[in-house]
Amino acid sequence: MKLHEEHELPIWRSKLIFPVNVEKYVKKAHTRGADAIVLDLEDAVAPADKASARTMVPDAARQCGAGGADVLVRINRPLELAVRDIETAVSPEVAALVLPKVDSDSHVRLLSELVDVVEAQKGMPKGHTKFAVLIETADAFWRMREIAGADKRVVAISLGVEDIALETHSRPDPELLMNPSQQIVYAACAAGILPLGVVGSIANYQDQEGYRKAIRFSRRMGFEGGSCIHPDIVPLLNEGFGYTDQEVGEAERILDGWKKANAEGRGSATVDGKMIDVPIVARAERVLRIAERIKAKARAHGGG
Repeated sequence: MKLHEEHELPIWRSKLIFPVNVEKYVKKAHTRGADAIVLDLEDAVAPADKASARTMVPDAARQCGAGGADVLVRINRPLELAVRDIETAVSPEVAALVLPKVDSDSHVRLLSELVDVVEAQKGMPKGHTKFAVLIETADAFWRMREIAGADKRVVAISLGVEDIALETHSRPDPELLMNPSQQIVYAACAAGILPLGVVGSIANYQDQEGYRKAIRFSRRMGFEGGSCIHPDIVPLLNEGFGYTDQEVGEAERILDGWKKANAEGRGSATVDGKMIDVPIVARAERVLRIAERIKAKARAHGGG
């Protein structure tokens, strides 16, 4: 059973991640053009700083959302920290929580119950706060289908490549991640949520050509967006997970050819020298829907 219809899912071509307690990153985040800003309370924050970093979330969320980006907060895995993170992070300014090291569907539902309580306490609509879940352990890998469909709050799923590589004594190299990455896409599509990720490590942000190549491959695999830790990568993600004028034009020609064929009583058509039938038409329709949603989001936030 699918959790969401396509129009209910966010547009998250690019997620820019940084520690919430680095003020210079927070101040400039809203100017970077990312679809989503992820304020990190987990790996990027030292254990001794987690309590103070948590208190910075409300103000940082307001600043980072000023340019129209969705603000997400990556919470900590240990339950005693997760509870405190959720109590602080859940607010009208935060669109979603990123849940690291999720190990089961019951884990997701437990956190969802806690968010229910916090939303009610703060007078927020139930369900406002969405979840983006991370598969980062070998154990969770075998449960990703159940995790992806665990709760209506879940709108996205990703593979935590560095953690899963550590867990499996491997390297986060693209060729080694192809199988688990494809499994993420299948689990997400079965649940009706977004598969997010770039196949490979995001740590080497200085290799922009390599990053661009990985983005193109990831999109071909079915991913809908990816993450980065440096603002220079944001435009690459927006471009790579968006649609070019050429792609939109091709989709429009496919639909025009299909309509003409239907009017003539034919169940297939030839467009640009290629045979067109139902699956290709459906893909073209989806291209145009997503491209229009991206444009609408840009218009809503002053991007033209």
